[in-house]
Amino acid sequence: MGANGGKGGDRTGAQGRLVALVMAGTMLLWMGAQWLGGTMGWDVRYVFLFDFAAIAALIWALVVTFQIWRARRS
Repeated sequence: MGANGGKGGDRTGAQGRLVALVMAGTMLLWMGAQWLGGTMGWDVRYVFLFDFAAIAALIWALVVTFQIWRARRS
């Protein structure tokens, strides 16, 4: 059983772990892309693609975190 006394808690726990993995993975990949881009001399427009991908992943994580918060409040 989860924190809510049923399967709902298990689901929000799994979603929370997924959000944590996405946030950590996003930051590691983004930092690696920044380093690689600087080392290999990539054009700025290509490095911006990694910036926008990271922003999209973090926005997704924020939305899912908000959904978890609302689910736990109800």
